[in-house]
Amino acid sequence: MDNGELLKSLRIDRNQREEHVSAPRWPWFAGAAVLVALLAGGLWWFLGQRPIEVQTATAVSPASDSGAGAVLQATGYVTARRQATVSAQITGTLTEVLIEEGDRVEKGQVLARLEDSGYRANLNAAKASALAAQAQVGQLQAQLSQARHDAERAQTLAARGLVSKQAAEQARTAVASDVAQLNALQRQAQAARAQEQVAQVDFDYTVVRAPFAGVITDKSAQIGEIISPLSAGGGFTRTGVGTIVDMDSLEVDVDVNEAYIGRVKPNMPAEAVLDAYPDWRIPAHVIAIVPAADRGKATVKVRVALEQKDARIVPDMGVRVSFLEHKAAPAASVPSGVLVPAGAVVQRDGRSVVFVVEGGKAAQRAVTPTAEKLGDMQRLPTAVNAGDSVIVAPPAALHDGSAVQIKDKQP
Repeated sequence: MDNGELLKSLRIDRNQREEHVSAPRWPWFAGAAVLVALLAGGLWWFLGQRPIEVQTATAVSPASDSGAGAVLQATGYVTARRQATVSAQITGTLTEVLIEEGDRVEKGQVLARLEDSGYRANLNAAKASALAAQAQVGQLQAQLSQARHDAERAQTLAARGLVSKQAAEQARTAVASDVAQLNALQRQAQAARAQEQVAQVDFDYTVVRAPFAGVITDKSAQIGEIISPLSAGGGFTRTGVGTIVDMDSLEVDVDVNEAYIGRVKPNMPAEAVLDAYPDWRIPAHVIAIVPAADRGKATVKVRVALEQKDARIVPDMGVRVSFLEHKAAPAASVPSGVLVPAGAVVQRDGRSVVFVVEGGKAAQRAVTPTAEKLGDMQRLPTAVNAGDSVIVAPPAALHDGSAVQIKDKQP
């Protein structure tokens, strides 16, 4: 083979070179397609996890609804007209504390005792002094009785001339002297008895008693601490043993806007609903309108009496009071269930449902709404509880478990 044929055999054909170069390009196109698919899936997942902005409203019980005849609503707090921080009337160290928070006590019940050895010693000394003074009075009374007998005999003998008139006069003088001494000793005995009473009062002050029946709401001292009716000693001296509240004196204080105070009258029927128990309506009435306005809040305080007493009512609870034109209907006539905005009830898969916000997510609940409506409110007998946050006009994209963000909340 000559050199020309050898060079020709080593030459690469152009078509074969292009086929060799272009053959590996398809894996790149496949990788790009997979990447696009992954990006699209990630975008879909991200958009699907974004919270949906919704508007919510609170489901209320028909019993907590303002009801027919309500002319005004106001908020306030439960207060006790009779409560006391009980302390001792003397300064001393506590040796016994017989109360705990929540205990019910009766009037005169012992709440605590102070160290009383010094007061006991003073009382015993005062009693001894009073007894000694009384004994001296008794001794002088006997002496006076004898002096009177002597004076009578001396007077009889002087009339017969058996003794001198001077002797009879001396006997009468002795009687007068004994009478004067007896009066002085009787006054001293009275003073001794008064000192005994003072010592007894001081000793009684070492026992702290309940001034009235009630419930202990605060225990502020412990055994070994010093209590005093005065705030002596800074933070090392307690000024009280505990606080007693007369639960029968509980009432409600509400602040009414001064622009509407003209709607409220004394003895006006009302209805109170505790924030802690929104399903419980408590009959009430207006006690008095306090004749003073709060300049900063532009409100007037109104005292409202609760006509039902219950252990669930405690001081400082939040209350909403509805002032009524007429007395509220009995609780037995109140329908069951809750009221929600009519727009909260939507159709999903042929069923009536509502969405309740729980932990930042929408929870779907199947409901059976009643035919009756109160304005724009729909009554739901079951599935929703009073106080639940329901979504008003749920969007079509909302489903069970969707993350939600509340943009507005209706009252």
